[in-house]
Amino acid sequence: MASVNKTSSAGTETVVPKMTLAKRMDRIQMHLRREWQLYVMLAPTIIWFVVFLYKPMYGLQIAFKDYSIFRGVADSPWVGFEHFANLFSNDQFIRAVKNTISISALNLLFGFPAPIILALMFNEVLNKTYRKTSQTIVYLPHFISSVIIAGIVVTAFSPTAGIVNTVLGWFGIDSIYFLTRPEWFRPIFIGTGIWQEAGFGSIVFLAAIAGVSPSLYESAVVDGASRWQMIWKITIPCIMPTILIMLIIRIGNIMEVSFELIILLYQPATYSTADVVNTFIYRQGLQSGQYDMAAAAGLFNAVVAFVLVMTANTLSRRFSRTSLW
Repeated sequence: MASVNKTSSAGTETVVPKMTLAKRMDRIQMHLRREWQLYVMLAPTIIWFVVFLYKPMYGLQIAFKDYSIFRGVADSPWVGFEHFANLFSNDQFIRAVKNTISISALNLLFGFPAPIILALMFNEVLNKTYRKTSQTIVYLPHFISSVIIAGIVVTAFSPTAGIVNTVLGWFGIDSIYFLTRPEWFRPIFIGTGIWQEAGFGSIVFLAAIAGVSPSLYESAVVDGASRWQMIWKITIPCIMPTILIMLIIRIGNIMEVSFELIILLYQPATYSTADVVNTFIYRQGLQSGQYDMAAAAGLFNAVVAFVLVMTANTLSRRFSRTSLW
């Protein structure tokens, strides 16, 4: 027999029957029969997540073991938090964490606003042909391989034939070995990232701008508002929820600096400013064969990223009522 809930309202009792387990299962089966095509389409994504993201998490336990490739994950002896203690006493790891935070902070400061500004600029272009041509040009770098991007950067900043040093030579300035100077690595890396991703990143904000009601702009024109006033008073406030969502995602990835581009551009001479956690993991795991230390560093990276995205989401929900969940 189904249980009931009794609630009192204006002196009367309303009996609301609870749904039994059998009825719940019937509803689920009906929903599956009705929407089975959607679940079939969703299945490859679920399988991909299980196989490539959740199943490998079994190997995280080697961060707490004295891992031996011959003994395997299960038979390697436990050492607790020994690897983490070694990490936090390792000067190279501390340097990598500092560099990761520094590069991510600069990227957040200069790289995050770039696609927003670009989207606002595209939205103000009235000539459709010019706008589409410009968008195509700025989207293209995103689809170029990181290897080719790194090759372009190396060639452009070459001390002998690079266009940058060639232009400097016109003004009587001696050639600078940019990619071997630690102080130049971060500006080059941040600038390259903006050039490669700003155009493609603007698509999200252009879509948000397209959702702004035209009646708001029409009313602003009637009131005599200028284009700048419409941008500041209408466009930006209307796309602010999208900006906050993208900011939360960006903060969650603050420990995930572009590994491919750094590994292609950095060298021992620039380790002091270019070595990040991901490159440290690469050297420890693949080059030195210390898989347990690399796993500990990777787990630390993931935990910090999780805490950051949870904190950013909570703050955003509290102060702006916009959040990922």
